[in-house]
Amino acid sequence: MSLFVNLVGLVLMALVVWWFWLSNRKSTAQAATQEATIIVEDGVYSPASIRANTGQSLTLHFDRRDPSPCAEQVIFQGLDTSAFLETGKTTTLTLDNLPAGKHRFTCQMQMYQGTLIVD
Repeated sequence: MSLFVNLVGLVLMALVVWWFWLSNRKSTAQAATQEATIIVEDGVYSPASIRANTGQSLTLHFDRRDPSPCAEQVIFQGLDTSAFLETGKTTTLTLDNLPAGKHRFTCQMQMYQGTLIVD
C-alpha cells in the first residue's frame, strides 16, 4: 500500500512540474505597445509575453482572477519593480524609461511567469 501512495505522490509532483514549468502553453506576444492588459488566471499570465519600446513608458493592467496566494504579487526582475494584485480587481502598473532587453516577471514563488521584451 505504501508503494502505491509513493507512486501516486511522484506522479502528482511530476504533473505540478509539468504544469508550471514544462507545458508549452499557447501565448501570443503582442506587438510593441504602450499599454497592455494581463489576465492572471489558472497559473498563468495571459499574454505571457509583452513587447515594448526602449525608453518609453509601458502601462500594464493586471486583471487578477485567480484567488491563489501565489498570484497576489507580480515582480519584475532587473527592474526593481513589484506590485500587489487584489483578487477580482485590475491593478495598474506603469513602467517608465524601459531599458532594452528581456525582463522576466513572475509571482513571488516564480510559478506564474512572463517576459517583457523591450526593443
